[in-house]
Amino acid sequence: EKILAAAARGKEPEVLVLRDAKEQKYPVATAVIFVICAILLAVTMFSGHRDEILWNYGLSAEGIARGEYYRFITSIFLHSGIMHLASNGVYLYYFGVRSEKLLGTGRFLLLYLVAGFCGGLLSILLGDGYGVSIGASGAIYGLLGAMLLLTRKRGSRYTGMSYSTMLLLAATAICLGFFEPNVDNLGHIGGFLGGMGMFCLLLRK
Repeated sequence: EKILAAAARGKEPEVLVLRDAKEQKYPVATAVIFVICAILLAVTMFSGHRDEILWNYGLSAEGIARGEYYRFITSIFLHSGIMHLASNGVYLYYFGVRSEKLLGTGRFLLLYLVAGFCGGLLSILLGDGYGVSIGASGAIYGLLGAMLLLTRKRGSRYTGMSYSTMLLLAATAICLGFFEPNVDNLGHIGGFLGGMGMFCLLLRK
């Protein structure tokens, strides 16, 4: 309908530049991200230095204030336990595989890392400044935000969900984060917004 309306007005229709999913059969980056998270979880759990690892590489306002900016990245590969990784892994599989196949590995990684960084940044800027935040959920919320925009533009063709379903999923996930203890929901919101913004930039470029 949008293409026909644009043609009727004598304008060029909007072109959404995405890779053909058949061009890239294997979502390598998505698999590598999960494997890295799993290896780091095993090291954290069985090394006998769990608290030390999380404190030294997790996201903390104190660490960032000392200039340890690597925490913005290292924190998104660390998890507190098997259930934490498993819950993130489900969403990473669903949205990561689709995002990488459509955007290509390079642009997918850029989207993922920028979303994770934005989640950490909002958490540091607006958080209470105490404790350590870890987990890939900020970056994954970025994928959710990107796929929400894509669904709004092109329907369920790429994501397998209608726009209303995606919107309900995003709203429910963010709202529940306010009521769950020990959840850095600011990181979720920052990642979600960062993913949407980065996706818009990728489409423009």
